[in-house]
Amino acid sequence: MKIGIIGAGNIGGNLTRRLTSLGHEVSVANSRGPQTLAALAEETGATPVTATEAARGAEVVVVTVPLKNVPDLPSGLFDGAAEGFVVIDTGNYYPQQRDGRIAAIEEGQTESRWTEQHLGHPVVKAFNGTYAEDLLERPRPQGHPERLALPVAGDDAAAKRVVRALIDELGFDSVDAGGLDESWRQQPDSPVYGLREGVDAVVKALAEASPERPAAFRAKA
Repeated sequence: MKIGIIGAGNIGGNLTRRLTSLGHEVSVANSRGPQTLAALAEETGATPVTATEAARGAEVVVVTVPLKNVPDLPSGLFDGAAEGFVVIDTGNYYPQQRDGRIAAIEEGQTESRWTEQHLGHPVVKAFNGTYAEDLLERPRPQGHPERLALPVAGDDAAAKRVVRALIDELGFDSVDAGGLDESWRQQPDSPVYGLREGVDAVVKALAEASPERPAAFRAKA
């Protein structure tokens, strides 16, 4: 597939490494410009581009930028994307550590619903609780006893199928975590966040989640 990755931090960089190694055509962008991605491009064969170019022709677009920067992404971000393209949101709200107060999220909106509204396109939430190094170090074949499972939330069943197939190709199982309004089950400090376990444990952790946002992930009064 043709895949655009917007954000070249730990998750974006390692997804670039893995997806290019699997034979996908990857374009990658960051906030500092394509010239700063020369080393990653040389390592992986990905094409460094501007954010407005990352989605051109892409069947999948991964948005993996700090939540506070989502509203600053350029307009026309998805212009020229392939018909029926899928957007993956990997973001998390860290109000005390990075993002500051975002009122809608503090009032109960899920992080990915907020992101979706700013992007103007449906999103599938995935990889937000995944350790970046696990993308490189923990892939396992189907049926392997140590194969990890990742939760995937979204409203579009077809889009979720695309994302789950990609996760499988990357060497992980996945669990349907419900619609985007249920994605609080995989937000920071939930039982599944950062969980390195298989399908059964992920299903159990999602079921045990509480919709109440923990104090450590709320803005300070």
